[in-house]
Amino acid sequence: MQKGKFITVDGVEGAGKSTQINFICQHLKGKGINVILTREPGGTEISEKIRELLLSTDSKMHSDTELLLMFAARNEHIYSKILPTLETGDWVLSDRFTDASYAYQGGGRGLDINRIAQLEKWVVQGFTPDMTLLLDVPVDIGMQRVESRGAKDRIEQENLDFFNRVREAYIARSEQYPQRIKLINASESVDNTSNQIQAILNTL
Repeated sequence: MQKGKFITVDGVEGAGKSTQINFICQHLKGKGINVILTREPGGTEISEKIRELLLSTDSKMHSDTELLLMFAARNEHIYSKILPTLETGDWVLSDRFTDASYAYQGGGRGLDINRIAQLEKWVVQGFTPDMTLLLDVPVDIGMQRVESRGAKDRIEQENLDFFNRVREAYIARSEQYPQRIKLINASESVDNTSNQIQAILNTL
């Protein structure tokens, strides 16, 4: 049996990930591909509990604690859900993956990239997405969209400088891994973004 493909969708807050993830699911299903939708942090019972801790506005935590919790949730996610699903031949579509740790904890929090890489090596063990769709939008536009959604979680409450660093880290990742990470301009219409994604998915 052929293994399924692993696709991740990433980007700064307000980039429109949820909308485009729905589009991707429909597009793949229209081609007869069975796709399982998941997210980070989260995706399993334990990982979802860690997500609650990470995003709760009641939680104040050290940046290293945040990073370690992210990778703890990711470890459970990979070995309890993603890899077993791919083995069945189904595709997996994840809202965020390891690139987010380099962007948020590395870029945003300013943590040592080498330490993140050590955790990645330990937990992920060379497992990478077949493709990452990186939705890019200027931070001011993204945060306007977040404001319109209502109450913000712990991460969303960070300042614009934080998110500018996150965005810069994402763009740097796309330049470092151009074969895997496809940078998509998500600042225009939803349809425009979907069209860019569809053209990229067709190459898979």
